[in-house]
Amino acid sequence: MTGSGEEWLSDGLDVAGADCGLWVSGVDYMSGWRGAREAADQLNRVFLGAGFELSQVRAVASTDEHGLGVVRVAGWPHAVERLAVLLGAVTSGGDGGAA
Repeated sequence: MTGSGEEWLSDGLDVAGADCGLWVSGVDYMSGWRGAREAADQLNRVFLGAGFELSQVRAVASTDEHGLGVVRVAGWPHAVERLAVLLGAVTSGGDGGAA
């Protein structure tokens, strides 16, 4: 998920949030982003292991306005629906409740 082979970043999934590009002087965004990137990479490996293509659904590292790490899941509707079915199968009853 990291390294030079990141052409999947420009494959059509718009993963930039509405607050993209807003930076506050003095906020350490990199620390939060690094933690989010590690978590996003871990989740992307799980997506790949479950048979998803990262061009269909992926986790994306970001930060909030305070520099705290945030991981967002971006995907095409059909892939997110498939992900919802898989997650529903591992939760009790698959009714959307917390596991």
